[in-house]
Amino acid sequence: MNLKQELQTLNDKLDKCRRKLAAAEQRGDTTIIMQFKKEIATVTKRIASIKSQQTRQLSKEGSEVMSLAFNRALTKAEQADMGKLKKSIKGLVVVHPMTALGREMGIKAVTGFAPAKF
Repeated sequence: MNLKQELQTLNDKLDKCRRKLAAAEQRGDTTIIMQFKKEIATVTKRIASIKSQQTRQLSKEGSEVMSLAFNRALTKAEQADMGKLKKSIKGLVVVHPMTALGREMGIKAVTGFAPAKF
């Protein structure tokens, strides 16, 4: 299971536990309340761990892309025919500013990174 799926299932589990905790608090069932509080704490800890792991992966990927020798913003015409552009330039990596990688790298425009000038 990849990190994104695991994070989603953990968030679902956390939501479910919080709803059950609220129901148990209405009933006044102390043993169930303690059980769900403990489970919520463990799930929250695991979610934080996965988010930090995702951040590390993005940072690593961003540094690999930034280490490519050449980069420049792509024109609208190049963006429109991305398939042709990628076929003509070997090793081209295109990063959009609205993706997680683009936000991590802090780019403001659609940028192409390549080992050679294009």
